[in-house]
Amino acid sequence: MKEILREIGMIARALDSISNIEFKEYNLTKGQYLYLVRICENPGIIQEKLAEMIKVDRTTAARAIQKLEKQGFIERRDDEVNKKIKKLFPTEKGKNVYPFLKREGEYSNKVALSGFSHEETETIFQLLQRVRKNIEVEWDFVKKGNKREY
Repeated sequence: MKEILREIGMIARALDSISNIEFKEYNLTKGQYLYLVRICENPGIIQEKLAEMIKVDRTTAARAIQKLEKQGFIERRDDEVNKKIKKLFPTEKGKNVYPFLKREGEYSNKVALSGFSHEETETIFQLLQRVRKNIEVEWDFVKKGNKREY
C-alpha cells in the first residue's frame, strides 16, 4: 500500500514551514495565517465553525484566535440577536495582510501543480476531496469521544 497520508503530511509540513518563515514579518506563526484567511473569507464566522473548518479542536482554535485578536488582526463582536455569541471579523490590519496571504496560497498551489494538466489538477482535487470526506467521518467520530478500532 502506498503511503499517501505520509506524502500529504510532508507536503503540508513543508508548506507550513515555508509560510511560517515568509509570514514572520507579519508576526504570524504556527498556522495563525490559516485562521486569518478563513476569517477574512468568512467575516462574522463563529469560533466553533472556524475550528471545524480548519479541523482543529476548540482549545487550539481559541488559542490561535486569542493571539490574532491580541495582535490586532481580528476582533470579536457580539451577535446582534444573541449576545453570548461572539462573531469574528478581520480588522483593517487583518484585511491589509490578507491579499499577501492569498497570493502566497495561489503561488504555492501553482508551484505544487506545475507540470500537471488541467484534467490532472481536477482529478487530484476531486480525489483529495474524497479523502478529506472519508477522514472527516473519522474526525467527527473521535471528536465526539469515540475510539476507533484498528
